[in-house]
Amino acid sequence: MQSLSVVIICKNEAGILGKTLQSLEGLSDDIIVYDNGSTDGTQQVAMLFNAKLHAGNFEGFGKTKNKAIALAKYDWILSLDADEAIDEELKRSLLQWQPQNDKTVYGIAFKNFFANKHIRFGEWGRDYHVRLFNRKQIKWDEEPVHENLVLPEGTDIKRVKGFILHRTMRDVIDFRKKMERYAGLGAEKYFRKGKKATWLKLYLSPFFTFVNYYFLRLGFLDGREGYIIARMTAWYTYMKYARLRELNRQSAMDNKQKTP
Repeated sequence: MQSLSVVIICKNEAGILGKTLQSLEGLSDDIIVYDNGSTDGTQQVAMLFNAKLHAGNFEGFGKTKNKAIALAKYDWILSLDADEAIDEELKRSLLQWQPQNDKTVYGIAFKNFFANKHIRFGEWGRDYHVRLFNRKQIKWDEEPVHENLVLPEGTDIKRVKGFILHRTMRDVIDFRKKMERYAGLGAEKYFRKGKKATWLKLYLSPFFTFVNYYFLRLGFLDGREGYIIARMTAWYTYMKYARLRELNRQSAMDNKQKTP
């Protein structure tokens, strides 16, 4: 066992959480599952694998992850999503890992899957994120979506060998539902920051998003799945700005009505 806590936030992930928790067996005696109101048996899966189950409201990804890491036994945190298992090489690396100091963080490479296919190119290819850190030094920002760790100036980033196996989408329907949710959260994030949905953003950004991921970043080499990912990401971009335009218009109408 290693002196680190694994922290997972989730909602309605009964179909995949078991694989993630199974991959963590023997790594830590403190696996936190912070559940945000699951109704599909996710909580029962967590208890089946002896995870420490906590329940709480979802307050956006950043805030919720910070609440979850505060519940951990150890200061060193391995932060995972419910659909992110670790491979055997990563488990061996983590069991041998010794932190250099509290200000060092550790990045881990990802293998992203669409259904059962490993995606090697495009948006999902060569993915790499910092996921192991000391909570005394590092926290998540409070963004509702596309949250990031706040790394103080001078933070040293090291790499841990092995991969996180990210089985992110089961099928196109699952993909579309998640993109709809993220588009709404992304629009609200932009609205709070005072951003506007211009004509260029609404129509040209989706086009260039597709060109970037499908052609420039070689998504076409992943075949049908590469096309679907690039197309859905472009659609997400359009939906985000379309929703932002609605929020801008509604805000303008509300302000106009308040004007005497």
